[in-house]
Amino acid sequence: MSTSVPLTLWLPALARFAPDHPLHRALRRADRRPDGPRGYLEGLTHYFGTGSRPLPAAALQRQHLAGDAGDAVWLSADPAWVQAEMNGARLLACGQLGLSMDEALALAEPLRPVLGDAGMALEVTSPDRWQLRLADGSPLPPFAAPEQALGEDLFQHLPQGAEGRRWRVLINELQVLLHQHPLNAERRAKGLPPVNSLWLWGGGTLPASVTASVAGVIGDDPLLCALATQAGVPATPRSMPAVADAADGRLVDLQDLPVAEIEQAWWPTLEAMLARRPVQLDFASGERWLHKPLHRWRFWRR
Repeated sequence: MSTSVPLTLWLPALARFAPDHPLHRALRRADRRPDGPRGYLEGLTHYFGTGSRPLPAAALQRQHLAGDAGDAVWLSADPAWVQAEMNGARLLACGQLGLSMDEALALAEPLRPVLGDAGMALEVTSPDRWQLRLADGSPLPPFAAPEQALGEDLFQHLPQGAEGRRWRVLINELQVLLHQHPLNAERRAKGLPPVNSLWLWGGGTLPASVTASVAGVIGDDPLLCALATQAGVPATPRSMPAVADAADGRLVDLQDLPVAEIEQAWWPTLEAMLARRPVQLDFASGERWLHKPLHRWRFWRR
């Protein structure tokens, strides 16, 4: 078996693994590699090249899920939960709010006229993934990705300056409409978080080409799968059998999983993999290690 391009495991940030997590035993015996990029989006751009910065997530996901991105300018407008506080507001969730497609369409309906007056069309591509189709040549100020803003003061991550004022006013209008939506009253009554904002990010046009540094991916993340499809490499849904049988050169995406789930559900499969083949361990926090089967004999590394 060739070991020139090992299988890569993309894992959560290293600091999330407790010191007694069994993964640390493998790291003590592995070879440290130079650090790589940190974070979700930077990680994606490490494995895939698009020639676009920032990553045009909206166009990529629209093309992957609906196939009609074309040459239009797209901007992600994902449903979000913002919590008001004494001195501002905090972004607590973006996407993954447990919406059905009918609920997503109902929430989007009163927003369409406001966005239409602003020259934008709202597309509910999936319950968690909404996009705005913008007019050609529409200027886009910098927008913060959800991972940059989650848990932080909302206003620190909104578009700034005169260029961003239009967007701040628009976001405020959308928040007012969502706050008044009867579906949110129903969600609160059920103990569910409201969908009271849209998070704008990932703007741009579909890249002319996408290149991949991996031979394929195993994962469920829509943007990862969209990049793989555009690059022409296979994307396989994440499952225990798919990970156990993954070929060299593949990227296995586990970085979105809770560390406890990795230990309880996935570790036996991962440990067996480490015992029989070289594996690159890439952490979302940037640390990199290469583990080879012979490394299990490095008992002196404590």
